[in-house]
Amino acid sequence: MKTAVSVPSDLFRSADELARQLNKSRSQLYSEAIAEYVARRAQSAVTEAYDKLAAELDTRHERPFAGAARKLLRKSEW
Repeated sequence: MKTAVSVPSDLFRSADELARQLNKSRSQLYSEAIAEYVARRAQSAVTEAYDKLAAELDTRHERPFAGAARKLLRKSEW
């Protein structure tokens, strides 16, 4: 699908140079960048992945560390 977007000139030049370095079209670079951005922000997909992983782990021996882990997670940016 074709679309038009406005980006700052310096970002456009940087993206254009990166596309050349990667031997990709500008459209391919933009599509990949948008796909990565959307995937990183798909909270439900991230939550599902963590839930699946947690279900597979045996955490019985790690209970003493749960409090420390919660403190660390509160300080982390997701």
